[in-house]
Amino acid sequence: MVHSIADSRVGAQTSAYLDDTYLEQVDTRVIAVGERDGTPWAAVEHCVFHPQGGGQPADRGWLGDAEVVPVRDRESGLVVATAAEGGGLPDLAVGEWVRARIDLRERMLHAALHTAGHLVEAVGRSQGWEMVGSIHFPGQARIEFRAPHTDARLGDPDGREEATAVLRAAVARAVADDLPVSARYLPDGRRVVHLDTLHSAPCGGTHVRSLGDLADVVLPTLKVKKGRVRVSYTATHRSR
Repeated sequence: MVHSIADSRVGAQTSAYLDDTYLEQVDTRVIAVGERDGTPWAAVEHCVFHPQGGGQPADRGWLGDAEVVPVRDRESGLVVATAAEGGGLPDLAVGEWVRARIDLRERMLHAALHTAGHLVEAVGRSQGWEMVGSIHFPGQARIEFRAPHTDARLGDPDGREEATAVLRAAVARAVADDLPVSARYLPDGRRVVHLDTLHSAPCGGTHVRSLGDLADVVLPTLKVKKGRVRVSYTATHRSR
């Protein structure tokens, strides 16, 4: 299914970054131009740029030869490409064709981290924990849970290591089984990402095609602070 955002003033924008995580570039039309806090921006019809949101950082991208930062415009709902700091945008007009592209290696890292985060959430929930927060940024990736007081393992270092070992084993099995990753849209427009039958959650992020695409998934020993269980993790995309 192709996901699009319609704005009666500027036309429709297709969220190509949701339809194909691995799409690196596209020749597309400009559908709107303007300024944001004095910084020029342009919106294109087929948007390959993932804006920051949902715990995932923004893509690094370009319009023509100009580096851009994608941002979600609250008023229109469009993803607009703003000039990167110290740079500018080409002189674009509505209806003009331009090449939009992303740093695909960085995108693949972000997708791997986001998918791995869903997997960590899934195995944490299997322990009876409730997710209360998440972030998928490189170097900061973690899922935070609220665990029942009856989980005695979390009260001492050996127990926390034991609990972490259970999570590691479950993550390793899912990756080894190469479970498929898919996204579907509900009738109300919400996008739900599925890790086969293991897990599903509403999500507007980019994801790998299957869990076998994940590499170097590492979970340090979990931490407990102020009643929250913090499971940090790292992951990369397997070389293709």
